[in-house]
Amino acid sequence: MNTAILLIHCPDDKGIVLSITDFIFKNKGNIVDLDQHVEGERKIFFMRVEWSISDFSIPKDKIGEYFDTLICHKYKMRWELHYRTEKPKMAIMVSKMDHCFNDILSRHKSVEWNVEIPLIISDHRDMEEVANRFDIPFHYTPIGKDNKQVQEEKQLKL
Repeated sequence: MNTAILLIHCPDDKGIVLSITDFIFKNKGNIVDLDQHVEGERKIFFMRVEWSISDFSIPKDKIGEYFDTLICHKYKMRWELHYRTEKPKMAIMVSKMDHCFNDILSRHKSVEWNVEIPLIISDHRDMEEVANRFDIPFHYTPIGKDNKQVQEEKQLKL
């Protein structure tokens, strides 16, 4: 499916959901997924909305520009726009526990998650064998009191 995914956060205010969904509706988009919540104490609004752009009246390369001009300034939004056809890269950082790690790798292998995983980084070797089974390069970066900053910089470079 040819869809756009909009990730938004801003100070909470009335009418945000209406403004965004109305923008999509008026431009012939069909929402296929929408999640939103307000972080209580700081009153920050978060939203992820995905919609079909097969019949969308705004050209794909102009959606962000239109959205920014028509909606964002009013609510002081920060946003990112992605497309389902994009395949983002995602590094995995793992320690000794394997339950979430195995779940992520299984979802990747079954193509439930349309992501590229070019590397796995760990401060322990416990999950190296699992990484090898999935043919994903494993980078061991042991961290101690004396090398923490150096190893964290190394991880960022990877």
